[in-house]
Amino acid sequence: MSPEKSAEDALHDAVQSPAVSIVIPAFNEESVIRQCLIAAVYQSVPAHEIIVVDNMSKDRTADIVRQMQMEYPESPIILLSQDWIQGLIPTRNFGLDQATGDILGRIDADSVLEPDWVEQVQKAFRDKAVHAATGPVVYYDMPMRRFGLKADDKMRQLMLKLAKHQYHFLFGSNMALRRSAWELIRTEACRDEKDEMHEDIDLSLHLAEHELRIQYWPQMVSGMSARRLEDSPRDYRYYVTRFDRTYKAHNVKKMALKAPMVVFFSVYFPAKLLRAIHTVNTAQPARRGGQ
Repeated sequence: MSPEKSAEDALHDAVQSPAVSIVIPAFNEESVIRQCLIAAVYQSVPAHEIIVVDNMSKDRTADIVRQMQMEYPESPIILLSQDWIQGLIPTRNFGLDQATGDILGRIDADSVLEPDWVEQVQKAFRDKAVHAATGPVVYYDMPMRRFGLKADDKMRQLMLKLAKHQYHFLFGSNMALRRSAWELIRTEACRDEKDEMHEDIDLSLHLAEHELRIQYWPQMVSGMSARRLEDSPRDYRYYVTRFDRTYKAHNVKKMALKAPMVVFFSVYFPAKLLRAIHTVNTAQPARRGGQ
């Protein structure tokens, strides 16, 4: 292929590719928000905008975002404030409503996107029939990270098979949807005032009600923290059983969809131990002279 042709193809792709917004809800995330933003900035294809929605944080979350805006003035980092109600869903909704891209990406404040995440999102949405997309995650604060990524990918592929492709679920730490899809379901998505459900599963089920296709894209990879393992067994159980409460709210009775609950329950104690050992080992200073 000639250099001239390559330049023409690159220009054509740039014109045809949709603009991708990244929305990051944040509450008291001073320990992770900087690394999240750095990963969002250093993308092979720049994001249209990177929106942090601060939800009444009591720590330095907003100050760190402002500092990042000064450090990276060429990057479209936007800080918004959602200060009328506490909660992930109203904060998420506010960010998605304010985003101006063709594709609305949604990650968590502890997410660390792979460098080609925006590029892969654009590829996932080249098919006009795709209305939302999600991908696997790698737990960056756990040992055997690449093995964990493969395991996560296999589990999500298995979920798709168990659901017989009737349902495919978005993952809140690594998802994107077309603006048109969000505008269709935004008033229908459950508010979940009691905070009992998985908000990403809820979005997925509302998309399914409109027969809007969700695409699983294995190359769309995000890192995330395994800090959920720091929860007590009781709190972790409540988190996992959100699957059941979300299904019940939507009258979904497919038993195969309970598979993630079984997996999450089974890995809690061994994964918690691995994380504790990994944390101790990484915190120890390197020894000199083989001592």
